[in-house]
Amino acid sequence: MRAVVTRVRSASVTVDGEVVGHIDPGTGRQGLLALVGVTHDDTPRNARALADKLWHLRILDGERSAADLDAPLLVVSQFTLYADVRKGRRPSWNAAAPGPVAEPLVTNVVESLQTYGATVATGRFGAHMQVLSVNDGPVTIIVET
Repeated sequence: MRAVVTRVRSASVTVDGEVVGHIDPGTGRQGLLALVGVTHDDTPRNARALADKLWHLRILDGERSAADLDAPLLVVSQFTLYADVRKGRRPSWNAAAPGPVAEPLVTNVVESLQTYGATVATGRFGAHMQVLSVNDGPVTIIVET
């Protein structure tokens, strides 16, 4: 699994004009926006490992983690993280897992975070989404399991 994780002050996901997930800017707290991609050989173990890494990653103020600050997370599935652009100009999506494989694993990441007590919002798997974020820093990390 692969995630691009950004420290944010606010973030939201909109589908068909409806906000389906957000990190509330009114709280004044930092949070994490995690764009999550799945490849063919990923397993629930990878999903749990990614959730653990996200929850304990020390990229918030004072080198603290979401676990330290009870910071909210917004998890958005993004198959394009496995694009291959080494040849030509058109990305290949061969490394991205198909929806029936990827969706349960993204759900597993969310559920694993929730078992830690995390506040987790999500996008809508497979939907065309508009993702807005106010990056803080900016701090953006690529995490792979």
